[in-house]
Amino acid sequence: MICRFFAKLRQILIHQAVKHSKIIPISSLLLLSLTVWLGIDMISLGKEESLWGHRPLFFLLGAWGTIVLWWVLAQSVRKKPVSWRRLGLAGLSALLLSVGYPGFLPFPFLLFVGFIPLLILEKEIGEEPDARWSLFGYGYVAFVLWNIITTYWVANSALLAGMFAIFVNSFLMTLPLLAYQATKKVLPKWGDWAFAVYWISYELLHYHWDLAWPWLTLGNGFAAVPSLVQWYEYTGVFGGTAWAVALNLLLWKGWEHYQTQKVISRPILYRALALIILPIGVSLVMFYTYDEVEDAIEVVVIQPNYEPHYEKFSVSEREQVQQFMNLAKDKLTPDTDYLVFPETSFGLVETSVINNYPSIERIRAELVDYPELKIITGLNAYYKFKSGEKPVGAVREYRPNNGGAGFSYETYNLAAQLMIGVEDFQIYKKSKLVPGAEIFPFKNLLPFMEPLVEELGGTTAGLGTQKKRSPMVSETARIAPVICYESVFGDYFTGYVRPQGQNELGSNAAFIMTNDGWWDNTPGHRQHLYYASLRAIETRRSIARSANTGVSAFIDQRGIISQATQYDEAIAIRGIINLNNQLTFYVKWGDLIARISLFLAGLLIMNTVAKTWMKRVSKEEAATP
Repeated sequence: MICRFFAKLRQILIHQAVKHSKIIPISSLLLLSLTVWLGIDMISLGKEESLWGHRPLFFLLGAWGTIVLWWVLAQSVRKKPVSWRRLGLAGLSALLLSVGYPGFLPFPFLLFVGFIPLLILEKEIGEEPDARWSLFGYGYVAFVLWNIITTYWVANSALLAGMFAIFVNSFLMTLPLLAYQATKKVLPKWGDWAFAVYWISYELLHYHWDLAWPWLTLGNGFAAVPSLVQWYEYTGVFGGTAWAVALNLLLWKGWEHYQTQKVISRPILYRALALIILPIGVSLVMFYTYDEVEDAIEVVVIQPNYEPHYEKFSVSEREQVQQFMNLAKDKLTPDTDYLVFPETSFGLVETSVINNYPSIERIRAELVDYPELKIITGLNAYYKFKSGEKPVGAVREYRPNNGGAGFSYETYNLAAQLMIGVEDFQIYKKSKLVPGAEIFPFKNLLPFMEPLVEELGGTTAGLGTQKKRSPMVSETARIAPVICYESVFGDYFTGYVRPQGQNELGSNAAFIMTNDGWWDNTPGHRQHLYYASLRAIETRRSIARSANTGVSAFIDQRGIISQATQYDEAIAIRGIINLNNQLTFYVKWGDLIARISLFLAGLLIMNTVAKTWMKRVSKEEAATP
């Protein structure tokens, strides 16, 4: 009855749309007006130094809705009308995938069916003329909607950069769909499962280039339910991606069987149930039987709560240091081993004289009663190349206005370990950088893009990095100093844990220092927190997380979050975390599933190209008299 109701409603809407041809242009004008109004409102708020909150969501949805309606009109003029059914399938896919992600209302099991509408759409398009462009169009509509709904908050840090990320990422998502379409035509036996191989390969490649943006890796969608993915210690997040894609393909096959036979295929149903129940059952057993070895350290985490767009730079560093000290002293005890501050807490600091920086000197002086205390903090820092030293890396030049001698230098987003009772310090340079904001993508290939990158709020010089992960070592522990964006990359994170040499040891706990206030109180900072749970499971390392504002927390080796703070509160939390020296299968072998998929994708692409070429040659020979 419900299906008949919606079918009838659809017929009425289509009939009315045809009957009243002005509905689409009027709707597009209304959406455009809403988008312009929101844009003006956001500009006004920026001038008032107020944040945008959820406005970018509606701004981007309005802009994209306008573009889609214009596309519909353009296709009508060209006598190639857009199918409203297919647009509906694209929108349904976007909605299922979006709601499946943590943020507003996470329902991760929707990821098991999120691609099915797109798979149905691909089959409907079939061998139509311009099938490739048709699939690209509808697929792009779906992926842009998915990206907007799930990651619109990126635009709060920089609107143009956020829009660039959304639209480029959506384009990249269409590539595995188009590759699947091409393979399915010439290799029908393997075509259906080629989609899984192509999608996993796309996700892997998206981790390893200058525009790396793995936020929407399907395996991340289960981050809010860590008890169900304990087997990530063997597979990493790509195990979750394979799980979700396999179920999409299997359930789609079941749907196709039902459409043709009008009966549910029991073999497919049983396989689907097994593929859902067995991984969850195994994970729950692992979850309830996992026993952390007690090797405890006491950690105090500071959340100073300085809004990074405006407040961070309007409040003097002296006042900020006082805030840090007041929060710390309220929680420190004689047994506290570590005090953790968030990303870029202070600076700009010259790396060779960190201990002489006024704020660091003050912190050391105020905490002199805790001689065994170690402080791990984020810093803005730079290194000044000495006379005669060859500048290498992300080199910048300083030229004074008075015409005096300048110098070359390199800047860093780094973590430093300071020990109250010892003058020595250790540093780690953030090395997985945010595209645009911290690194100029493809700088050597696109030097003409430098003005645009600077206009988008990024840097053309970039930040200095280091080749290998290095833990902060003391007699107490070996701590992985993970800075912000680095915590999203599973295999990269294992570099802190995996021994780097014969006589070296990896970290036995991790501290994540981040600044999530750039995105305002939106799903972005919650998603970032949940992803840290996956790093804890993959490596079985306890995590202390210090955010400039929301959410600071402790995460145990099963990925369970405790003492999570609220957004927009200044607070310190104290907790006990356990050290662990054991290496998981994932730490030892990394993204094995993804690497195998990439190899298979290469084979499939070569076969697809060869078969397509042979088919074309055969047609040409047959057409030759």
